[in-house]
Amino acid sequence: MPMKAIIPAGSGKPIAPYSPGAMADGVLYVSGTLPFDRDNNVVHPGDAGAQARHVLELIKSVVEAAGGTMADVTMNHIFVTDWANYAAVNAVYAEYFPGDKPARYCVQCGLVKPEALVEIATVAHIGR
Repeated sequence: MPMKAIIPAGSGKPIAPYSPGAMADGVLYVSGTLPFDRDNNVVHPGDAGAQARHVLELIKSVVEAAGGTMADVTMNHIFVTDWANYAAVNAVYAEYFPGDKPARYCVQCGLVKPEALVEIATVAHIGR
């Protein structure tokens, strides 16, 4: 089955050559999502929880544009710039996954813009 790009209505232009999501054979791959507005400016500087919420809302828009829900998410790859923000990110994350939790990992690293504190990439199985 060929890959189909998933671009939610109202999405900003990506800062590199990628699509917000790619669907193939019932599996949705959501690109690493940063706390950017439509003009690729970082939102909520200094607030990891607010940035995590913004990122998860952007991910939710990609999942829904592909015909799924956050309950279809099976894996998250989480990147934080500082372990001091881990608890704030987890508190918001738990709101988006109240039932069975997807598999995930979290690593500390630098991100493409220094004001960004969190990035999340996602895999969801939406079916055919």
